[in-house]
Amino acid sequence: MSEAAGSARSRSTWLTMAAWQGLLRDRPIIPLLALLALLVVLREIARPGIISADFLGVTLRATVPLAILAGCQTLTMLTGGIDLSVGAVASMAGFLVTTLVGGPGLGVAILVAFAAAALAGLITGIGVGVFRVHPLIMTLGIGLVVLGLANVWQLQMVQTGAGVADELRTLGSDRLGGILPYSLLVFVPLAVVVLVALRRTGYGRLLYAIGDNPVAARLSGARAWQVLVVLYIVSALLAAVGGLLISGLTNVASVTLADSYVLPSVAASVIGGTSILGGRGGYGGTIVGALILTVLSSLLTALGYPEAVRQVLYGAIIVAVAAAYTRVTAQS
Repeated sequence: MSEAAGSARSRSTWLTMAAWQGLLRDRPIIPLLALLALLVVLREIARPGIISADFLGVTLRATVPLAILAGCQTLTMLTGGIDLSVGAVASMAGFLVTTLVGGPGLGVAILVAFAAAALAGLITGIGVGVFRVHPLIMTLGIGLVVLGLANVWQLQMVQTGAGVADELRTLGSDRLGGILPYSLLVFVPLAVVVLVALRRTGYGRLLYAIGDNPVAARLSGARAWQVLVVLYIVSALLAAVGGLLISGLTNVASVTLADSYVLPSVAASVIGGTSILGGRGGYGGTIVGALILTVLSSLLTALGYPEAVRQVLYGAIIVAVAAAYTRVTAQS
């Protein structure tokens, strides 16, 4: 009798609101995977027979650039910041490579793009870490500067080079066996590095410490400004990689190519459980969040909703999910 009562009591604890809140707080990836599965089912209902190996490949191909840019947001949000310059830096990188590939070649063009991105990240990191400019203001300003310089470069170049390089088009849009996108060759190693760095290295622990309690981190001897400078350089380099993949995916290069990815990248990070206030979250949840947004976008397209509805929905998702995570965290 006591065993039966204990079993019933154990089952009932999973039905309580507190249990679900604890699951959302401690293991957000579980409800996220459940939500992703639900969206896939709804996508199949909206258009029966759509779920196939081809759908998987198309979804992964569209998710990879978003997940990379969302990684920028995750890393910066862990410290209580945000990076609104990722769209401008990504667009700049793709545009630079396109304009230079016909001259010095693809290798040199990519190095120049990465160098320009790293410089933008260095300036941002110095502004945030050394001069204590708020990340929102600093990244917004740097994004505008990068956009302006890219426009100047566009005016200097009468033509935009030889177009998107064949190698980038293959990497960004082609699929192995018609299923797995070649962009996974870039994304998987990057994702592994980010996941391991956040959980298994001292630098990753410093990011969490600075976001959770910057005063305590400083008193413990952590040089926050150095951590932030490196952080924004890494974020800019990731944005450049994302920009090259977006250019290859769309076969287009422009100074505003990746601007539409900024809001979804923030949404993916927030959905994945990364706190805007810092100190909580991880890249695994962000990847699932990017998948959720990609499938959701596909579902809205199947239902005939325009892009404006998607933007409204992304904004509403950010507000609702951020409020939910904040409430759950405060109650803990």
